[in-house]
Parts: sequence; C-alpha cells; structure tokens
Amino acid sequence: MSKSETRTPWIIRTYAGFGDAEQSNRRYRDNLAQGQRGLSVAFDLPTQNGYDADHPMAQGEIGGTGVSISHLGDMETLFREIDLGTINTSMTIN
Repeated sequence: MSKSETRTPWIIRTYAGFGDAEQSNRRYRDNLAQGQRGLSVAFDLPTQNGYDADHPMAQGEIGGTGVSISHLGDMETLFREIDLGTINTSMTIN
C-alpha cells in the first residue's frame, strides 16, 4: 500500500437484538450515533426456527435471545431511520 492510500479500519459490529423490532431499532440507532459502523442482527429462537411471535411453539421465547421478526413490517421497523446504503449489516442465524 502506498503512502497516498488510506486504510479502511476494521468494521466492528455489535451482535445485538432483543425484544421487538422497535426496541432493537432504538438500540441500533444509539450504537450508530456513538460511532458504530455496522450492525450484526441477532434473531430470537422463534424467528430462527420460522415461527411467528403468536405461534404456540414461540411462547416464552419471544425476544429473549434476539429480536423477534414475524413479517416485513417488523423488518421495516427494525431498520427505520438507518441508511442501509452506508451501514455494513449482517444477519446471523445459528
């Protein structure tokens, strides 16, 4: 790398998500306002297993280990006021 080139620092993403999409959105926007440059979305177990929040198999697990997402509206809420064109984002499902 020449002296005229600048290095881009590593992107540090916090693996985060909890409760509903609104709660996680507030957390993400707060982290980004403090200088975080990427998001690593953690989904709750029902979401990872394809269950909506109102499914009987989801009871007791909603939003506990990550954010609960049941439909497109939840995803729109999750990323509301976040410019996805400038933020590095990953979605992790274990």
